[in-house]
Formats: sequence, C-alpha cells, structure tokens
Amino acid sequence: MNAVLASEQVRDALRKYQGGIEYPNHRFAAQLRLVAQMIAGGLPTKVYYTHMTGFDTHANQQGTHDTLLEQLSTGVEAFYRDLEAQGNAERVVVMAFSEFGRRVAENGSAGTDHGTAAPVFLFGRAIRPGLHGRQPSLTDLVDGDLKHHVDFRAVYATLLDRWLGADPVRILGAEFERLSFLA
Repeated sequence: MNAVLASEQVRDALRKYQGGIEYPNHRFAAQLRLVAQMIAGGLPTKVYYTHMTGFDTHANQQGTHDTLLEQLSTGVEAFYRDLEAQGNAERVVVMAFSEFGRRVAENGSAGTDHGTAAPVFLFGRAIRPGLHGRQPSLTDLVDGDLKHHVDFRAVYATLLDRWLGADPVRILGAEFERLSFLA
C-alpha cells in the first residue's frame, strides 16, 4: 500500500512540472530531468541518486572519458538551469563520485586499471568554489596509486551534518572530520 501511495505522489509531482529547460539527449541528463521534475513537484525526498556507467576503462580510455565527462558536465549544467528556473537552486547540492579510482600509469591497452584515490565533485550554490584538499601528486605514489588526502567519509559526514541535518555518526558508524566546502 505504501508503494502505491508513494508512486501516486511521484506521478502527481511529475504532472506539476512545467519544464522549459532543454536537456541534452543522453541517459544521465534524462535521469537529472526526472529528479528536477520531482523537486519541482514538491516531493519531500532529501536524497536522489542517479548514475552513469562506462568509466571502467581498461582500454581506449581517452575518447570514452571525454564523452562521459561531457555528459556529466552538460547534464549537471542543464539540471542547475532547471533548478534556477524553478527557484530551487539554493536548495540543492550535487555530489558526483566514483566507486573506484584509476591508476596513474596507462596500461598496455591505452587505458588505466583500478586505483585507490578518486575525486569527488560537488556542485551547487552552497559549495565554496575551488579545490578542497591538496592537489594529488602524480609522482609521489603508493604502489602506482595516488595518495588520498581526504577521507570520502569526511565529505559524507559534512553533508550529512551541515546540509541534511542528520547525525553522521549514526549513519557512518564513527566520527569523521567536517570539511569547509560549504559556503
């Protein structure tokens, strides 16, 4: 019964969406448009999750990464133009992350293999612009991998505590540093 009620709420929210912002023609942008529709419809959801696939590039990486990063960029740009038009841009922070990093050195197939450290991108008016944390060295490595300087759980803890008003210890199971990326 809860699922039926929730699905009806989503349909109602989607019907309220006025639109007007053109999104790029790719799957990631379509996912972001759906999220924008639900936000515009007033759903009480605090966290939405979308995903992109294809970054696991062990071969012929450059062209694939160029395309995927363009999709990320153009999708997020359209999403924020939509939020601006709705009057909701102040209410939204986007966090883009990967479940794994890439190695620094190219493998024999013009790609890279799984590595340890990876960037987290944060978008939104509430985010202080710039690089937060130290620029990783491409020469001072650990077994060929970048050294991470920021624990990703500190990013989560900061967003949970200072953006969502939730107790990060209860969710993450331990205390983590709060970072200064929120304006």
